[in-house]
Amino acid sequence: MRSTLTDIAREAGVSAATVDRVLNNRPGVRARTREIVLEMARRLGYIAEGANGAPLKPLSGDVIRLDFALPAGTNSFIKMLHRHIEAQALARPDLDVHIATIESFNPDRLARLLQDLRGQTQGVGVIALDHPTVREAIRSLSANDVKVVTIASDILHVPRVAYIGIDNRAAGRLAGYLLNRFMGSERPGKVALFAGSLSYRGHEEREMGFRHILAEESPNLEIVEMREMLDDREKAYSEASALLERHPDLAAIYNVGAGNTGIARALKERGRAISMVFLGHEVTEGTKELLLDGTLDAVIDQNPRVEAREALNTLTHAVRRLPYELHQPRLQVIFKENIPEI
Repeated sequence: MRSTLTDIAREAGVSAATVDRVLNNRPGVRARTREIVLEMARRLGYIAEGANGAPLKPLSGDVIRLDFALPAGTNSFIKMLHRHIEAQALARPDLDVHIATIESFNPDRLARLLQDLRGQTQGVGVIALDHPTVREAIRSLSANDVKVVTIASDILHVPRVAYIGIDNRAAGRLAGYLLNRFMGSERPGKVALFAGSLSYRGHEEREMGFRHILAEESPNLEIVEMREMLDDREKAYSEASALLERHPDLAAIYNVGAGNTGIARALKERGRAISMVFLGHEVTEGTKELLLDGTLDAVIDQNPRVEAREALNTLTHAVRRLPYELHQPRLQVIFKENIPEI
């Protein structure tokens, strides 16, 4: 079945109207956006690369070897990112892409994996723990002319090419703003925070942004606990169950990481799914169901399809020493009424 304008728009991370303007060569579209749309249209077979409809050829030089290091576990967003990297890599004959999964929240194993890639690869994409051994491994890769991008969660003060992901501090502030609107500026209430691990800078930044805006604008709301549950839905369930026993008057939960289905299970078992304000991250099959049944009030989303595309393009251009204009994923709020396709 031939791809449609909607398919191209979804894969390129733009609107169908933008795709229409590009394909009909109308003005009003940035040059870089135009390139992305045309590239995606070719990959999806909507337009051909040449007169004979041949697939895209490598831009220049030999095939580039890229490696990605992603956490293992039950995190649905990571699984979606993994799937999008694989799918987009298959459409890139100029790339030889390998993906390794390692035990979540184990910085030494991640560092060993990165060290072992020296001499084996030309570029690495990593969801990295902010830890001394990981920072040194990235510095070692860079010293050996391996290009590195961090994805979804950044590490500062390392020689990476780029960070690809949302502004996590802004995401935390956005969650605090939403909670204030849901709760009201006068209604007192207890709030709990959940995180995968604060060893991810992205989770730490979300917590910081959330705390800061509540302190600025919601003195009526009290953060009573912060729990880490390693992005595991069973641990999230047990932690949430214990939390609700300790605080039967808890009014709201903000989960900065994964494990939303585990928290939701605990809420449902105690009849708190509708009365509790519950905010989370990432649109997945699990969070879609929770939005639809009213357990989750809102989800702050980043687009793994865009992150996969930008990671592949950024690394490829860096290896070839070509300039590249990075297009970061948009930070957006998803409610029951505007759930996107995933």
